Amino acid sequence: MKNYWKRGEPMVLAAGATLAAILFMTITLMAVILGNSLGYFWVKGLVEYTLNDGSHIMGQVTGKELHALTNAKRVQLKVANRDIYGQDFRWIDESDIKGQSVPKEAYLLDRMEHGNFFGFLKELKGADGTLLNPDPEMLRKLSTDLRRQESALKDIKKKMSDLNQASEVIRLKIAKLEYRNAEANGAAIASLNEKRNNITEQFDLLKDELNSRQQELAKTTATFVDASGTAKEFALLDILNIHQPNKMSLLDKVWVYAGKIGELLFDDPRESNTEGGLFPAIFGTVMMVILMSLFSMPFGVIAAIYLREYAREGRLVQLVRIAVNNLAGVPSIVYGVFGLGFFVYGIGGSLDKFFFPERLPTPVFGTGGILWASLTLALLTVPVVIVATEESLASIPKGIREGSLALGATKFQTLTRVLLPMATPGIMTGLVLSMARAVGEVAPLMLVGVVKMAPSLPIDGQFPFFHVDRKFMHLGFHIYDVGFQSPNVEAAKPMVYVTTLLLLLIVIAASSLAIRFRNQMRRRYTTSHF
Repeated sequence: MKNYWKRGEPMVLAAGATLAAILFMTITLMAVILGNSLGYFWVKGLVEYTLNDGSHIMGQVTGKELHALTNAKRVQLKVANRDIYGQDFRWIDESDIKGQSVPKEAYLLDRMEHGNFFGFLKELKGADGTLLNPDPEMLRKLSTDLRRQESALKDIKKKMSDLNQASEVIRLKIAKLEYRNAEANGAAIASLNEKRNNITEQFDLLKDELNSRQQELAKTTATFVDASGTAKEFALLDILNIHQPNKMSLLDKVWVYAGKIGELLFDDPRESNTEGGLFPAIFGTVMMVILMSLFSMPFGVIAAIYLREYAREGRLVQLVRIAVNNLAGVPSIVYGVFGLGFFVYGIGGSLDKFFFPERLPTPVFGTGGILWASLTLALLTVPVVIVATEESLASIPKGIREGSLALGATKFQTLTRVLLPMATPGIMTGLVLSMARAVGEVAPLMLVGVVKMAPSLPIDGQFPFFHVDRKFMHLGFHIYDVGFQSPNVEAAKPMVYVTTLLLLLIVIAASSLAIRFRNQMRRRYTTSHF
C-alpha cells in the first residue's frame, strides 16, 4: 500500500476521474444546447384538438409532462396567434381532449409582427378589392409577386439613404461654420442651407413615392381563420413565409430549414430580437474580438518581454507581477466602470471638445462605441497574454540565449529572431485564452457600447467606411436580452439556445485558427510542452 501511494497511483486516478467528469459535463452541455437549438427551425406539423367543451384549438406539440399537483398527463401546445390569444403556448390536460386530427389545409404563416399564425385560408382580396380564388397556388403567386415588387423599392430606399447621409454631412458643415463665426461665414452657410433644402425636397418626394407604393402593395390582403373560427385579415406584404406543414415532404422541410439557417446568419433581427436573423450581432462580436486582439496582443507581449528579458529582478518587478496576476481576477464589471470613466468620458469627451466642439452636447466619441468596448476588453485580457508570454519565454533553455549571443548576435537580434519565434506557441495560447474569455463577457460591454438594436453596422459604404464610434450588437448581450428581458419567456427560449450555439461556434472557430497556428510554430520550434 505504501508503494501504491508512493507511485502516485491515487493521484493519477483522481486526475483521470476529474478529466472524465469535465468531459462528461462538457458533452452534456453541448448536447443540451444542440438539442434545443437545432430543432428550432424545423417545420413541425400542426395538430387540431377537439376539447370536451366542444371548442377547437390547433398548434404544434412542443412537450409533454405530468402535472406537478394533479399528476395528470398534459400536452404543451404552441398555439401562436399571439395577437388573438395573447400567448404563444398553452398546456392542455389529455383528459380534456375529446379528439384530434391533422388538417392538411392548415397554414403556418411567418409574419413581420406578432410571431406565427396558425389557421385556414378563407379569403383573398386583390389590390383593387376584387375577391380571388382562395387556394394555395393563388396565395403563393400573390405573395411572390408582392415580394418582387417590394424588392424594386430597394432602389428608392438606397437613394433616400444617400440623400439623408448627404444632408447630415451638410448639417455638420453648417454647425462647424456657425461655431467658428456665424456672421463671417454667413454666405457659405446660406449656400449650404440652400443645398440642404434641395436635398430635403428630393428626400420628401422619394418618401412620398415610397409610401404611396407601399400602401398600394398593402391593399392585397388575405383573411385566415383559426381553429375556433376567429377571422383575421392580413396585408399579404406582412407575411414573410407561407407553409402548409402537414402537406410538406421531408425534402420540402429540409429546404425550408436551410432557408431559415440562411435567414439567421444574414438577416436583421425583428420582434424584439426574438425572430429573424442575427447578422448584426455576429458581425459585432467578431469585429470586437478582432479589435480586442489587435490591442491586447502587442501590449501584452511587449510588457512580458520587458519583465522577462530586460527588467532587473527586484521588489518592483515582483510587485508588478503580483499586480498582473491580481488583475486577471478582477471582476469584469470593474473594467466596464473603468472603461466608461476613462475611455468614454475621459478620452472620448476630450476628443469631442478638441475635434467636434460644434456637435456638443451631442457626443461623437464621448459615448459608448465598438472602439471603447474593444479597448476595455483588451485591458481585461492583457494580463492573460502577459502571463502566457512570460511563461513561454521562461521555458526556453538558457543555453539558446547564450549560444546566440556567443555567435555575435545582439540581445535584440536574439529576442526577435530566436526567442520570439520559439515563444510563439505560448503567445498563441495566451491569445486563445484571452479570446475565449473576452467573447463571452457581457457586463462591461453594457456600459461601453453594446446595444439591443444597432441601426447600422460599424463598417459600411459611407466615408470613412469604418466607424469606430458606433454602437454595436453582441451575441452575449443578445442572450441576456432575449433570455431575461423578453416579456414572452417560452417563445424566446429557443432563440437563447440558438444564439448560445452561434457564440460557441465563433469561439471554437477563432480558437481553432489560433491553435492551428500555434501547433505549426510548436512543430517548428520544439522546446517544451507549454
